[in-house]
Amino acid sequence: MAKPKLMIRIDLNSPVPNYRQIVDSFRTHLVDGVLAPGDVLPSVRRLAMELGITFNTVAQAYRQLAEEGWLELKHGRRAMVIDRRLPSGASREKVTGFRLRIRQMVAQMRAEGLSPREIARELHLLTQELEP
Repeated sequence: MAKPKLMIRIDLNSPVPNYRQIVDSFRTHLVDGVLAPGDVLPSVRRLAMELGITFNTVAQAYRQLAEEGWLELKHGRRAMVIDRRLPSGASREKVTGFRLRIRQMVAQMRAEGLSPREIARELHLLTQELEP
């Protein structure tokens, strides 16, 4: 069975840096199992050209993912997904940080015109996807 095509998109008008958008997109694919150990990511050059951004931005994103333990980087060759065990739990400080980021995202959604009901529906849908 063929792997689904990776959907990596960035919003050049977003206040979120381009490299961070790339990291977040790949991290989602990694956690969701779309990318698995042994998969090879597009070359820095190819992804940069597809996204219309600089090579350095993609390289920065790949370095961040490597630092998080998701990728093995071979200079000038490839970025390959490696086996990474997910931590079994998060500290109270991490949970507090996640809560703050979620609140900031909800504030951004409201500022963009989504109603509290629409936001709640989206959050509910996301939590349902987490159920085994």
